Formats: sequence, C-alpha cells, structure tokens
Amino acid sequence: MRSSNPVFSRRGFSRDNGYAGFNTAPQAGGAAVGARGNPYATGNPYAQPGAGADPYAQNPYAQNPYAQQGAPQAPVATGNRMTMDDVVMRSAMTLGTVVVGAVLAWALLPVSSTSYGLAIGAALIAFVLAMVQSFKRKASPALILSYAAFEGVFLGVISEMFNSRWSGAPFQAVLGTMAVSGATLLVYKAGWVRVTARYARIGMTIALAFILVMAVNLLLVVFGVAEDGGLRSMGPLGAIVGILAIVLGAFFLTLDFKQIEDGIAYGAPREESWLAAFGLTMTLVWIYIEMLRLVAIFSGDD
Repeated sequence: MRSSNPVFSRRGFSRDNGYAGFNTAPQAGGAAVGARGNPYATGNPYAQPGAGADPYAQNPYAQNPYAQQGAPQAPVATGNRMTMDDVVMRSAMTLGTVVVGAVLAWALLPVSSTSYGLAIGAALIAFVLAMVQSFKRKASPALILSYAAFEGVFLGVISEMFNSRWSGAPFQAVLGTMAVSGATLLVYKAGWVRVTARYARIGMTIALAFILVMAVNLLLVVFGVAEDGGLRSMGPLGAIVGILAIVLGAFFLTLDFKQIEDGIAYGAPREESWLAAFGLTMTLVWIYIEMLRLVAIFSGDD
C-alpha cells in the first residue's frame, strides 16, 4: 500500500498513531515540527508493527527513506522542508507536462486505428512508470514527469476521439474536473469532511472493491460474456458507475489534501512535494477520464 496511484493507495507524509498521519496534529508549544509528534524528527516512524498491532497505526505507504533502520532521525533542516509553494510549483510542472503532451498528441495524431494503438501504448508506459515510482523510496522527478508526458499523449488521443463523435466533450470534461476539484477543496477546507483513519479505511475498501469489480467486468467484456461494455456501457448503468467513480476521485482528492497538509505541518522534506504532485495528477487524470465518459453518455448519439 505504498502507491501514489489513486487506483491503489496513497503514500503518506506523516505517522503518529494514525492512518498515514490522519487523526494527528502537530504538538503545541513548538513541538509541531520538533522532536515530539513529528515523524521527521524522531526515531524510525515507519517501523513494522508488532504481532497483533493495528496496521493502520503505522505508515502503510513506505519504509523510512530518511534514516537507517533503528537509527535516530535528525530533524529536517528548516530550509529543506516542504511548503505549499513547493507543492503548487511541482503540481503545475506535472500537470503542465500532461497538458503539453495532450495538446501535441491531439495536433499531431489524427483519429485512426494507429493513433488509438499509440494511445494504448502510451497508457501502458505511463502505468509502468507510475508503478516504478510508487515502489521507490524517494521521489524521482524524471519518472514523474515522464509519466505525465505519456499520460498526456494518451489523454490527447482519446480526447480527440471523443471530440470527433461528441463535439465539445473534452472541454466539458475539463470544466467538470475543475468543478469537482474545486468543490472538494471547498468542502475539505470548510471542515465538512474530516479525513480520519476510519474515513480512509472505509473509502479505500470501497475503492478497492470498485477496482476489483471493474477488473472482472473488463475480463467478461474481453471474453464476450458481457456485451456493450457490461458495467461500463454507454447507457444508464454506465452513467451510475461513472458517477460512483467520480465520487471516488473526490475521495482520493481529500486524501491528497490531508497528506499535503500533514507533510507541511510536520516538516516533510521538500522532495516529498513531488509525491504530492504525483498523487494529485493521477487523481485529476482519473476524474477527467470518468468525466469524459459521463459527458459522452449524457450526450447520447448526438
């Protein structure tokens, strides 16, 4: 459970008797980023739980990349701590790479079976790069930006294909993605949604069940058991599944927001901002793809 990929799980920035930092808060009186309550200033915060221990009381995303096993961990230097500016800048770079890749693919690859094959190839490469980064102990900007480039190519080709049949669908999907993201951020900042360990466990259980069902549905479609896409049809059932997928995307965004908030509060190393950008990008891609399908379904055969 160490992936920044919303399809799998999240990599947390902090841990203090909570789920990847959930249900925790910086200690008062200067200990917020000091020795107590700060996983970046104490001993190994990623030690494996003992027998019978609650697995959600440990960081499920990664082993400690900052200190040797059992060795005391020095506090992160103030000038090397992650800030919101770091997250915004890295996210802009990653999302910008996705956009550039999409625009180039749209402009240079006409709608055809060849471009569709290239899109599938780009998606597979992006998936492999995402998995490699997810299992690395440290963020690799080169891997993350390469993932963004190939993901952009995939999105550019499929967006052009959707636009050729449902004119304006990609633009509407972008607006829908922005609306969902903005509304989720508003709800999160207003405190209407509290990201707790229980919230994360329940949400991830639903998400994993959804992914499993979608994988089975894909196999049934491939082998001809389910017709017209099965659960992912372009009819009412497909619309319901698409709406559920978008709701799950909003759930993943709340996890992203919480982990960024915790990372800044606990003084996570600046390189962690790349992981924040990586997670946000994958979540937004998830939402955009589902929104694109949903727009097409509601547009019908027009």
